[in-house]
Amino acid sequence: MGEELIRSMIRGLNRLIILWLLSREEMTGYRVMKELERITSQPLSPGVVYPLLYELEGENYLASEWRRRGGRRVKYYSTTPKGRETLRRLRETIKTPLKEALRELLKE
Repeated sequence: MGEELIRSMIRGLNRLIILWLLSREEMTGYRVMKELERITSQPLSPGVVYPLLYELEGENYLASEWRRRGGRRVKYYSTTPKGRETLRRLRETIKTPLKEALRELLKE
């Protein structure tokens, strides 16, 4: 497989994981980055994660809000109704047999 295809697939998975993480609870960009690293077991830089957050926000899947924490302004992200509906539809789409095919793919 070509490197470009692999990068594109990983980018799509990262977008999906970000949307899922933020549907569970609001988080700062830094925490999203750390959670992604934990889930993927790959080190990620802010230069990878923040553009994805900005894209998802620009596409109205995420919303953000600035808050004060310890004397600093910190940006918190959360999913929008559009983001939650997209996740719901994705779950419906990935039901069997696609779910089984993905399991088999990941076994190898």
